[in-house]
Amino acid sequence: MKAVLYNGKNKVSVNFSKGEDISIPLSFNGDQPSTYNVVKATAKAYKDDQFIGDTRKGGPCNFETYQLTPHCNGTHTECIGHITKERVSILTALQEEMLFSSLITIKPIKSDESYKPELNTEDLVITKKQLKKQLQNVDTNFLQALIIRTLPNFEEKKQRNYMQESSSFFTIEAMNYIVEMGIKHLLVDMPSVDRLFDDGILSAHNIFWETKEKKFNSNTSNKTITEMIFVPDNIKDGKYLLNLQFAPFVADAAPSRPILYEINEL
Repeated sequence: MKAVLYNGKNKVSVNFSKGEDISIPLSFNGDQPSTYNVVKATAKAYKDDQFIGDTRKGGPCNFETYQLTPHCNGTHTECIGHITKERVSILTALQEEMLFSSLITIKPIKSDESYKPELNTEDLVITKKQLKKQLQNVDTNFLQALIIRTLPNFEEKKQRNYMQESSSFFTIEAMNYIVEMGIKHLLVDMPSVDRLFDDGILSAHNIFWETKEKKFNSNTSNKTITEMIFVPDNIKDGKYLLNLQFAPFVADAAPSRPILYEINEL
């Protein structure tokens, strides 16, 4: 199915029959990405004195109980409630499900830009200089959402244990630049936009949501961060229409499924 859409002065066509899923399928009890040594997402047949939810064990149907931690067990989308005392639901954060977006690819580097706590000699980061180079010629009408693929882009990201190897994150200057560009939805293939162990400061999260000392900001409560995506190499950098789908959890985060649709400008 094709449609013609208008984005500012831009007229584009979108083929909705050819979407690219950039989520990591969650394999319960199987291989999956993880961080902070949180237990894997699991599935277990429901069982009581009169019933077992497993046809292999004589049950009438398969009927399972699932256990997962969205922030640590795979692709998820989070809202401002992730860091504030106010319990904000992701359901109230996303006001538009179809977003004009841009995909860029960046190789994290060692940098003299800043972070809190301070960067160490082993940190590989995404910098303002890198973002500015990639985005300076991008039409801001296609920056409702920004998708970042990092290099190297191994398939192993789909089951990586981030406690066994460090992950990249954003410098303070880089995240300030993202805010300056008016980006409301940020999607990354990392487990966090911050260093995993940062003394609980969450510098990048706080800059993105403009939550000084983690204080709720109603002006930015419609912004989201999606982490642990995977963008295959065959998907080219450029402009896309993003359909950001997630489970309707009344929670600060939920498993999500971002779908990219290629745009043709008319």
